[in-house]
Amino acid sequence: MRILIVDDEPGMHESYRQCFGGASREQGAALDAMAAELFGDDPATAREEPVKFETVHCMQGAEGVAAVASGLERGERFAVAFIDVRMPPGIDGKETAKRIRAIDPEINLVIVTGFSDFSPLEISRAAGPADKIFYIAKPFQAEEVVQTATALGKRWQVDRELAAAMVLLQEQKAELAANESKATHLANHDSLTDAPNRLAFMRALTDHVRGPDIFAMAMMDLDRFKLVNDTFGHLAGDELIRMVCGVVQETAPQGAFVARLGGDEFAVLIKVTGEDEAVMAVERLLLACATTFTVFGHSVQGSASAGLVIVQPGMQHDPIDVMRRADLALNESKKAGRGVVRVFDESMDESIRFRRRIEGGLSQAIANGELRLVFQPIVARDEMEVVAFEALLRWESPEYGGISPALFIPIAEESNLIHELGDWVLDAALKTLRQWPGQYVSVNFSPRQFRRQNFVGHVVERVQRAGIEPGRLQIEITETAIFDDAERAADTLYRLRQMGFRIALDDFGTGYSSLYNIRKFALDCLKIDKSFIDGMGKERESAAIVHSIIHLGRALGMEVVAEGVETDAHLHALQLAGCSHYQGYYLARPLEADVAAELAHERFMAPAAPAPVEVELAVPGNGTEG
Repeated sequence: MRILIVDDEPGMHESYRQCFGGASREQGAALDAMAAELFGDDPATAREEPVKFETVHCMQGAEGVAAVASGLERGERFAVAFIDVRMPPGIDGKETAKRIRAIDPEINLVIVTGFSDFSPLEISRAAGPADKIFYIAKPFQAEEVVQTATALGKRWQVDRELAAAMVLLQEQKAELAANESKATHLANHDSLTDAPNRLAFMRALTDHVRGPDIFAMAMMDLDRFKLVNDTFGHLAGDELIRMVCGVVQETAPQGAFVARLGGDEFAVLIKVTGEDEAVMAVERLLLACATTFTVFGHSVQGSASAGLVIVQPGMQHDPIDVMRRADLALNESKKAGRGVVRVFDESMDESIRFRRRIEGGLSQAIANGELRLVFQPIVARDEMEVVAFEALLRWESPEYGGISPALFIPIAEESNLIHELGDWVLDAALKTLRQWPGQYVSVNFSPRQFRRQNFVGHVVERVQRAGIEPGRLQIEITETAIFDDAERAADTLYRLRQMGFRIALDDFGTGYSSLYNIRKFALDCLKIDKSFIDGMGKERESAAIVHSIIHLGRALGMEVVAEGVETDAHLHALQLAGCSHYQGYYLARPLEADVAAELAHERFMAPAAPAPVEVELAVPGNGTEG
């Protein structure tokens, strides 16, 4: 511990040398007694390893200032400086303290004087801050000087360590911000072309669909692209995609949003005044692509086809449906001979008429008893205890047979049937819940249900009517539901949590997932989307995402449910990662209500051998059917 002594009296320097030359046993005992009196410590235990001091003695203030500057330059800083006030003929103690403070703001200054040339306030103003300047009156006791030097020296060390920690923290914060920015960019941009990717396009399309303006969506892909890959190799194919992307971005109208969806497929959003303007804009894009590209020394004739959808404001389309229509129109352009644009019309889509028939049948399904719930267990990690069931909706239509929820839920969402359907699901789930000994039921709510007027009161009323404790109902929502109106959603979730309901964020990782969501909204549980579980053994990115979500949930005290546990390898990997809960076909398929009740009373289960998985059409859901 380096100590600076500045005093013009040789006798004082000798006194300081005796103080810091090593405390005697009597001095040590006195210091112990002083510490015990001040802090209530046991003198037998208060004794610490004595601090070793290195003292530098200066006879005048200017010499002391020079010593501080020299030590700072060499990296040998002083922790404490003892400064006499009167030091003729040089600068006085006040000026000395002021100059030393200007050189080293962290040093602790002790003013030692038997006179009162300056008040403490004057010296503090000149050489503050006040918490780094102290006073000792002459004549002083050796123990007083040693105790002061020890305490201030340790404080100086702690301040230095804290400052170093703060610097490190700021560096880590800057690095984290840079990594987060990079991760956000990577998550929203295509690695090959650096254009916005499918995820970013879906967000932009969602904003356009909800906006007040007419717009057009074009879906494009390259003609005979496979031939380029087969003839010149995949590197040449990648280079052609980069070149075409650049052409499309340069040719697109000002303000257009161009994204690469994957492979040789691109999508473009354009604000237009009508169909004619949209067709002309897309034809210009196709014309720009119909040129000869030089790829690694080879000449490749470019050509592209496009499907076009014109979306009028207030048409109540969901983004997935808009993309589906554009894709149907693209297929028609391929059939028409390639290199052309086709505008979607309903004659291209027989399924639209089918959807209308489904909507009509769904309105009668509740009254006719065609709906039922099945329940898939949610299993806790440690003892494979069945702690909950997710309620999943099934519809057995007399006309069409079993209809996938991924088909009829979006239809209900587009109409007002979703509220009637949601009420039936909630009531049926609560009724079945009464047969279980203590598990909770997890019920999906669609974005439109969540935005319902007085949603909280509506749920509370039905739970009270069923005689169920709020803690036995988990409300599952997707990020789409809460991001439409973040402030309102945060208030709604907070009120639900205050009343005792559980809140789960479904399909976490596929939408607007971020720390912001988790911090802002009151959540009990994160459900990892099954696409990441399925990709754990195939892609390092999926495994990294799963591990990150698990660690994040654990750090924030939330449950993490892994959906889509299909194999023993899935379960084993998730157990090693520390996932708290599991759900999937490997553990149990969705069960009929009576079978679920039996399992609820058994409480514990071991994973069964997986049954063959039925392959269904992969239609993205919105959470209502789980």
